[in-house]
Amino acid sequence: MILGETDAKAKAKFEEYKSWVSYEGAMALISGWTGIDFSQFKPDEPLRHVHTNAIQSAVETFSTADPNTVWTPQALADWVGIGGFGPLFVGSPETVADLLQEWVEETDVDGFNLAYALTHETFIDAVDLLVPELQKRGVYKTEYAKGTLREKLFGEGPRLEAGHPGAAFRDLAALHRTRQAESA
Repeated sequence: MILGETDAKAKAKFEEYKSWVSYEGAMALISGWTGIDFSQFKPDEPLRHVHTNAIQSAVETFSTADPNTVWTPQALADWVGIGGFGPLFVGSPETVADLLQEWVEETDVDGFNLAYALTHETFIDAVDLLVPELQKRGVYKTEYAKGTLREKLFGEGPRLEAGHPGAAFRDLAALHRTRQAESA
């Protein structure tokens, strides 16, 4: 997801990011995902059926993503260079919120994994630009219920029970002394 204050600013940011994409880096990434050594192909060579014993879903993803696209190594590098194999939303908070809501309404998904173009900036933009728009629409929380994740998931209090094996790690010094005594 690439956000900007306006669609034009987001598109300009996207074009700048594309200029940073490394063809060799993208090919290494795709080769790792698919088990196919893409260095054996010329960048503009159309890819026909390619057999691999690796991750079939990765190969299936690009081979069926757009039946009208003639897939070449360069086309793959351009596609995965920013955002990986998933969809890439580029736009203003309003535009991206519209797209996310459309996905929720049409597919009943209940969440999204955000791929980042730049480690911090992508998430800062999501928090500063997208979250307020989603909250304004009433589709994103404005506050959270009290309690730890453990309490929310299991309803059993904020910490492991004393008898749980993981509870031994609360006091690492005591755990170390116990293990030393047991091994003596």
